[in-house]
Amino acid sequence: MSRSITGAVASGPGRSRRRAAAAFAAVTAAVVGLGVLAGAPAYAGGAVHGGGQGAGQAAAVTRAALDPSLVAGRGADLGFAEQEAEGAATDGTVIGPGTAAYTLPAEASGRSAVTLKPGQYVEFALPSAANAINVRYSIPDAPAGGGITSPLDVSLAAKSGGGVQGRKTMTLTSQYAWLYNQYPFSNDPDADLLYPDQWITECACVPDQTSPTPTVAKPFRPNHFYDEQRLLLGRTYQAGEKVRLTVPKGAATTTVDLMDSQLVAAPKIDLLAANVLAFGADPTGRRDSADAIDKAIAFAKRAHLKVYIPPGTFQVDRHIVVDHVTIEGAGNWYTVIKGHQVTLSKPAADGSLHTGVGFYGKDAADGGSSDVHLSGFAIEGDVRDRVDTDQVNGIGGALSDSTISGLYIQHTKAGMWFDGPMHDLTITGNEIVDQTADGINFHTGVTDSVVRNNVVRNTGDDALAMWSDKVEDANDTFDHNTVQTPVLANGIAIYGGTDNTVSGNLVADPIREGSGIQVGSRFGAEAFTGHLWITGNTTVRAGTYDLNWNIGLGAIWFYALEKNISADIEVTGDDFLDNTYNAIMLVSDFPVKDLYSITNVHFKDIKVDGTGTSVLSARVAGGATFQNVHARNVGAVGVNNCGSFNFTPSGSEFTLTDLGGNDGGGTTGDWLAPWELPNTITCDDRPAVVPPPAPSAW
Repeated sequence: MSRSITGAVASGPGRSRRRAAAAFAAVTAAVVGLGVLAGAPAYAGGAVHGGGQGAGQAAAVTRAALDPSLVAGRGADLGFAEQEAEGAATDGTVIGPGTAAYTLPAEASGRSAVTLKPGQYVEFALPSAANAINVRYSIPDAPAGGGITSPLDVSLAAKSGGGVQGRKTMTLTSQYAWLYNQYPFSNDPDADLLYPDQWITECACVPDQTSPTPTVAKPFRPNHFYDEQRLLLGRTYQAGEKVRLTVPKGAATTTVDLMDSQLVAAPKIDLLAANVLAFGADPTGRRDSADAIDKAIAFAKRAHLKVYIPPGTFQVDRHIVVDHVTIEGAGNWYTVIKGHQVTLSKPAADGSLHTGVGFYGKDAADGGSSDVHLSGFAIEGDVRDRVDTDQVNGIGGALSDSTISGLYIQHTKAGMWFDGPMHDLTITGNEIVDQTADGINFHTGVTDSVVRNNVVRNTGDDALAMWSDKVEDANDTFDHNTVQTPVLANGIAIYGGTDNTVSGNLVADPIREGSGIQVGSRFGAEAFTGHLWITGNTTVRAGTYDLNWNIGLGAIWFYALEKNISADIEVTGDDFLDNTYNAIMLVSDFPVKDLYSITNVHFKDIKVDGTGTSVLSARVAGGATFQNVHARNVGAVGVNNCGSFNFTPSGSEFTLTDLGGNDGGGTTGDWLAPWELPNTITCDDRPAVVPPPAPSAW
């Protein structure tokens, strides 16, 4: 076989496309027959008989830990069913719900999970046929940091009282979890403060300017506790059959947050593409395959073929530069591009200290790349800390007139970070999890581009962001994506730009220093101009606590830090559910409170179900209009209007305009009462929090 592969490579562009395709078809067919290399599951097999399993409750299918009917039509649909561990049968301990930062419950989906000691289990009844599961979990760090590994037994049994039909073991790791200290964090749980010259909440002081020097407990600010692991089950199990996760004797205490299950299609085969195996790629992952993939790309461009990466694990420890090429995998459960993080001998020109696996367009300064189409594979990095100058992202560079679909990206710094100017990029149907920074960031002049139907979970910064740094992002859309548990910052963040849209998204469980949706004039962004449409989104358990300001944020918050926000902003048809503090916040920072304002924001057809404090918190000058804003289970006065904190006799510097149809409230009466209009000062800097009841059908 090796001689025929070499011959195919040597044929060159002079041979016909048909003969080249035929050669690659032979290679692909041969490799697909080698199931041991493919890593594909067997779709039939005998049962493994064993002891029976105890009956218990069946965990309901949820979306963002809610009844799916409450978020119908919002967020992504990638074909998997989510089940929360706290709703499953277990002999472990349910933890939470809780929202306190630096705790396991706060970072869990739904703010709750199940902790299992050795010998304990959590058991899920499959809601539909499935041959694959994904488990979100947390295990302890090593005493000195760096993580550990620990087994988790997986057994599968018939619907009620039947014998065990299958057993597998997952090897869990905390090597990509557990960060500590101040931003940008440390892997060392025993580290002293990274920046003792910065103010910290814990002592309400600047430590190195305080006498006596405060004692700071260690580990300081532990966070980023969870990770995910996927498992092909080896055959298809039917609805009602049981998946039991058991921590074996001698293993580490394990917290299980949720399990996703799905029926994964068979591997995709492309017989008419340039198969990377023909150029020396190693599907076992023992040898580096970067050069082989480069050769396949070069050949495919000459022969006008696609590049095909078959099932297997391919080691790639650097960037693959892509331009005018289509690269397809067999599916992201089968084709895995996996890389080590590599320390560079000297810093790169862009400041990078490391490199690692990633598919990158050319730099925008060099014209960028175009006509790039990536689909059907996983990218698994090896990023265990955060170095902001590093280019160790799953996808990067500038990609115009391109598409990215069906990827699974884990353990890179940012899943996808684009540095424009660039245009007409479409990103659909991807899963991005367990990042130390952003999920997807449109940075600098990204225009006419769409991010739709993606799931982003457990990022270390904004899950989805448009950042108009130096050049504005324009005519971009974030539509029908699901964002869960961003550990730091926001679910969706828009920093400047013109005529952008945020629509139909589902954002749940932001943790700290951010919230569900942010509209911010910060980070040097260009001003907001034209329009911004925020339409038909749902946030769940947002409105978090900002540890720097020591106040609660809104589920959606507008922040005028560096410029006025005065573009036409339409917030229409959005639902803000189970808000820990406020549903809506408009704010400026105290040092610039008399410099900047927020105006021309319009709220219409909004539903607010549960606030720990107010519906609206205004901590800035300006004004907004409200029409058909319906609220219930409001924990404090409906409007907390502080304006610019000047408290003048003429009232607050922030004006509310009632356009009618606003109703509902809580124990204090209507949320938008006549006595609050147009600018009554109702300022309570830190009101008492009344935890709202769980959301329900309106």
